[in-house]
Amino acid sequence: MAKRAGSADLPLHGGHVPAWLGERMTRLGTAISEAIVLEYGRDELLRRLAHPFWFQSFGAVMGMDWHSSGITTSVLGSLKRGLAPLAGELGIHVCGGRGKQSRRTPDELNAVGERVGLDGGALGHASRLVAKVDSAAVQDGFDLYLHGFIVTDDGRWVVIQQGMNDARGQARRYHWLSENVTSFVEDPHAAIDGREQGTIVNLTDRRADASRRGQLALLADLGPDGVVRELARLDPPAPRQPTAQPLLPHLVMPDHHDLRAEDVVARRLHGNLAAAAAQGPEDFAALLMVPGVGARTVRALAMVAEVVHGAPCRFSDPARFSLAHGGKDGHPFPVPIKVYDKTIGVMKSAIVKAKLGREEELAALRRLDQQARRLERHVTGPSVEALLAEERAASHSYGGRTVFGDAPPPDEDAARSSG
Repeated sequence: MAKRAGSADLPLHGGHVPAWLGERMTRLGTAISEAIVLEYGRDELLRRLAHPFWFQSFGAVMGMDWHSSGITTSVLGSLKRGLAPLAGELGIHVCGGRGKQSRRTPDELNAVGERVGLDGGALGHASRLVAKVDSAAVQDGFDLYLHGFIVTDDGRWVVIQQGMNDARGQARRYHWLSENVTSFVEDPHAAIDGREQGTIVNLTDRRADASRRGQLALLADLGPDGVVRELARLDPPAPRQPTAQPLLPHLVMPDHHDLRAEDVVARRLHGNLAAAAAQGPEDFAALLMVPGVGARTVRALAMVAEVVHGAPCRFSDPARFSLAHGGKDGHPFPVPIKVYDKTIGVMKSAIVKAKLGREEELAALRRLDQQARRLERHVTGPSVEALLAEERAASHSYGGRTVFGDAPPPDEDAARSSG
């Protein structure tokens, strides 16, 4: 009753999320999640979380390092903190996490089951099976270290887990969704795809059914020691051509930290910029009456609106969404704290009013996204390099901040460069 929904390969990064960013990620991630549930329902939020490209874009728009493995941990942690107080209202529960937290997942699911009337034991069993498939049945060189399980009150769920390959400096994220599967051990993933890692052993493939049954029979007849002796007598098998399989969404993020023009679909970026410059649809101007909400904030909101409303094909360039709020390591530019806080304020205001039956602001965000898609067909705009230079020059005025400190004033920055 679950299927692999996609996967992602990411550069393996260490470090931590500073408190000033983690707290904002929690508020913005929660607001975006609430907006999706209000607009499309909680099942749609699960589908989004199960899509590797959308998930990466979600983390990038929140100011996390746009290409790194850290997005997985930080996004799940933000949602766990932010959605917990809303669990009774939204009916969404985030369990698990990294390391020790991942091992507590079955206990957390039992607690959720007791509160809302689900079979927590069955959910815990599903959690263990999914982890076992991606760690044992599929041997692709990545050791699992993170397991997140998000479940709704009606028992639907998504699992996001991540493994690491220290030798290659890479992480691989696996997404599962509890829809349209008949077996955990026969083709739960429509495909497995990724960078060349050598031979992958996939005992969940339906073509491996005879192999699974044969292994059990061999173990019963010979015992473990006998199996080892038989293996030692075998010659290496002749290589076989793999049979084509349907492909799931598989995201591969580059190793470079700096954001480059080739990482972004220019026409989509120009559509975002043009919609923001035109202040979106005519009624979007009302948002500009909120103190401090200016053109730069509207530009960030255009990208947030796309995360809420965009179709799956819109997220093939997750790097573009880092142009909303930068990145904690300074790539593509320092996090503009003043802009970020205004974005959160607008989103929270729109959600609160929508819950009271006043949906004008949420509707304006929806139309902003629609206008960006219309404009991208024919508008042009600045290059990625020019946009980044402009953003970095204004970073100090936006309250720019990274893990290394506050962005310096332009004259001080220029003096450092010349020095």
